[in-house]
Amino acid sequence: MDAQPAGSAGARSSTSDLNVALRECMAALDLFLNNKFSDALASLQAKTKDSMYHALTYATILEMQAMMTFDPQDILNAGNTMKEAQATCQRFRKKSTVADSINNLVHRQSLEHFTEEEIHAEICYAECLLQRAALTFLQDENMVSFIKGGIKVRNSYQTYRELDSLIQSPHYVKGENHLHFEGGVKLGVGAFNLTLSMFPARILRLLEFVGFSGNKEHGLLQLQEGASSYSFRSVLCTMLLLCYHTFMTFVLGTGKGNVEEAEKLLKPYLARYPKGAIFLFFAGRIETLKGNIDAAVHRYEECCEAQQYWKQFHHMCYWELMWCFTYKRQWKMAFFYADLLSKENTWSKATYIYMKAAYLSMFGPDDCSPFGDSEVELFRIVPSLKLKIAGKSLPTEKFAIRKARRYLSSNPIPLPVPPLEMMYIWNGYAVIGKCPNLTEGMLETLNEAEEALARSSATELLADDRCVIKLLKGLCFKHLGKISEAEDHFNYIYLNEKKIKYDHYLIPNALLELAILYLDQDRREEAIKLLEKAKQNYKNYSMETRTHFRIQAALHQAKSAPENGMHCGASAVS
Repeated sequence: MDAQPAGSAGARSSTSDLNVALRECMAALDLFLNNKFSDALASLQAKTKDSMYHALTYATILEMQAMMTFDPQDILNAGNTMKEAQATCQRFRKKSTVADSINNLVHRQSLEHFTEEEIHAEICYAECLLQRAALTFLQDENMVSFIKGGIKVRNSYQTYRELDSLIQSPHYVKGENHLHFEGGVKLGVGAFNLTLSMFPARILRLLEFVGFSGNKEHGLLQLQEGASSYSFRSVLCTMLLLCYHTFMTFVLGTGKGNVEEAEKLLKPYLARYPKGAIFLFFAGRIETLKGNIDAAVHRYEECCEAQQYWKQFHHMCYWELMWCFTYKRQWKMAFFYADLLSKENTWSKATYIYMKAAYLSMFGPDDCSPFGDSEVELFRIVPSLKLKIAGKSLPTEKFAIRKARRYLSSNPIPLPVPPLEMMYIWNGYAVIGKCPNLTEGMLETLNEAEEALARSSATELLADDRCVIKLLKGLCFKHLGKISEAEDHFNYIYLNEKKIKYDHYLIPNALLELAILYLDQDRREEAIKLLEKAKQNYKNYSMETRTHFRIQAALHQAKSAPENGMHCGASAVS
């Protein structure tokens, strides 16, 4: 394919425009990564209606802000701007698009007549669709909005698939900006393969990717290749890989992220942008996952000091600092950051107030309550703070509200270890598992809570509270290498299933944790049976979608060939 017909003055002019646009947009990204956020946006804004790359870059920066802050207003702004960028890209597309060509089964002939600019318009358009899909997931972890937008997702997927085939075609002639185009293909193909490989089967069915699953290994390879090339999209490939290894594998997986790979990816960016807030944040997250909690705290503090313009970004650091002090059982410091978040951030007031009350519940009898806050009163206002983003409630918020409801009675039964239970929801035990001293400390706190529960009079919630502690103790035992004790604790929950009154999420999660324990011992068949039971036999419980993501990650691990770790029978996008 000749992407730029020889002798065409129009094509030469469009290539020149493309060169200038890419150069200016890469300069804007450089400003952004140097914490010069307003300068970056200002340098792009004037051309967002006339240049697809300026429009895409402007919207991408707003999306990165939204993804890092979870701020509802940031999410809304990013979504609207990405929609406008998509409209700008549409103007540069050939009338007969790649997607149309596929549908008409004549894409081979049609692609021969695409100029380089039109090929870049296709990749930019597909990227707008992809990023809009990512925003819908950020708004709604339960995937309702994502599924409703399934046609956009499939159009984007189909375009990336065809453009990847185009690059492999012997008829394709590389244009002057081929590296940037190829980087875009690798970003899209990599993102689709990686994220689809994580999706539970029921969500893939709803998206009508019948019989298709993303290939995790192929996705990682594409993104690694995209990250290592010098192109407009190399930093986006890097950021996605960093998010995957340091967050997605923990929040939506089994905590098996490749921290060494994340460190390797981050190193050149930290060298180039030593005060870059985004990279300091990831440096903090990597230290957390390595179990270096004090070093992580230092990185997050450094990140906050690095810039003052983007205040919402400080809130991401506050969230991580809250958990760092939770791991260290420094309840007053954890309370301090939950309090800051409740006053400064709008993502989920209900969750932040719940965490404030949760930390207060861990204070000793001689500890003074900061600001005179009452644990019971704070729990009681949590349900009234429910927020909807794009018409949907946040799963974490729903969980906090359900747990706080017991405090609405005149004589409430206290939650036994609320911050340690929420820590499980965010897979914090996989983090402290690398530090025996932190895990032993957490086990000590759980033993004290269990003893207090045994001393108190029996209530209708006794089985629920006992099973919460059993689950968390089981995780501590697992990470301390006490396998039989861990197994007994997870089995206890399953055997007492009928006694649990409200916390039904405990049963599938106990089966999941027992399956992961078996996987670590190479008891694969037993693990798969437990995972299938957890997946098929339980529904309508708290944090269900997140649990299904974790089950999918464990199934992927269980069904991977032990000799090479490749995903058996997976189809790749390309």
